[in-house]
Amino acid sequence: MINRQAAKTIREQAKKFPIVAVTGPRQSGKTTLLQQLFPDYTYISMENPDNRAQAQEDPNGFLKLYSEKVILDEVQNVPHLFSYLQTKTDLDRIKGQYILSGSQHFPLMESITQSLAGRVALMRLLPFDFSEIKSVNLLSNQLPEVIFKGFYPAIYDWDIHPLRYFPNYVETYVERDVRSLLNVKDLMLFRNFLKLCAGRIGQVLNLNSLANDCGITSPTAKAWLSILETSFIAFLLPPYYRNFNKRLIKSPKLYFYDTGLACYLLGMKEADQVESYFQKGSLFENLVIAELLKQRYHQGEMPQFYFWRDNVGNELDLLSEEFQSVDVWEMKYGATVNPDYFKGFQYLEKIEGLSLGKKTVVYGGNSPQIRQGVEVKSWSEVD
Repeated sequence: MINRQAAKTIREQAKKFPIVAVTGPRQSGKTTLLQQLFPDYTYISMENPDNRAQAQEDPNGFLKLYSEKVILDEVQNVPHLFSYLQTKTDLDRIKGQYILSGSQHFPLMESITQSLAGRVALMRLLPFDFSEIKSVNLLSNQLPEVIFKGFYPAIYDWDIHPLRYFPNYVETYVERDVRSLLNVKDLMLFRNFLKLCAGRIGQVLNLNSLANDCGITSPTAKAWLSILETSFIAFLLPPYYRNFNKRLIKSPKLYFYDTGLACYLLGMKEADQVESYFQKGSLFENLVIAELLKQRYHQGEMPQFYFWRDNVGNELDLLSEEFQSVDVWEMKYGATVNPDYFKGFQYLEKIEGLSLGKKTVVYGGNSPQIRQGVEVKSWSEVD
């Protein structure tokens, strides 16, 4: 068993709230972790038709039968149950009464905000982060291999080659989540959309261009992109502006939660192909940003991440808004530190007049150092 960083926070939250909800992509290890953390809880999967029918037809009877210390898995399949959970937990006032998990974020969050606000602690469990893999000495020191392999637990737990794992993952994902979330009639077209999104990693999103390349309308592309977000396949990184309204109207960048899945969708067959990929820098950027997201989500935090770019093309890869400053990261695939790596920090301070906090260059080498007030870190030590 690989220890998960989220375990401590989930345990703590179960002592404070009547309900803890854990979301994350399929096969990210939610069920395994929750059954390990709460071995005396009854486990009920809402993907089981009998359990689902029982909860739908007689919710009061269902909650009377499963009244305390219960894990309800894939609970987004029975959204009307949340109102009954609210009533029951309000009456019983028991901490850690129910543990909920789900692999579709938006439907689950919609039900939670409507019925369980103030009664539930929220956690996200994503695929492994670096520290988790390091704890069992499974993190390769070869950067292309790390990008290619990705971080889904089954690849490490069962020693499955990515080319065996990801085709089945995509097929399961498309058949289950895509069909249940939206009536996609042409699944082959949706698979092509997935691949086109993988090819746009690290790019500012142009929905019209994406839709045209896929042969669909812009509203359809927008709806399909929301499915990728809902099921934790992809995420959007908004631009940073001191004017908050501009953040809402300007185009975000597109990234995948797992680079291994992206490499599979790009058609890569082996790790060496990462090195020759013309946008390997974007894959590296994706690797680091996803790692920073995972670290924070696994600690129970809700990060506020952005990218910065001005109208003449100057940019920095990642900004994190803190209390009175902004932490900034720049990602460079190269294994040799170049003076050009530091120009963006100076430009951002001068143009935006921001108070910069931690300034970090993450690169493909292994020698930590400090240059011009910027910390240079190896990709494997990023935080």
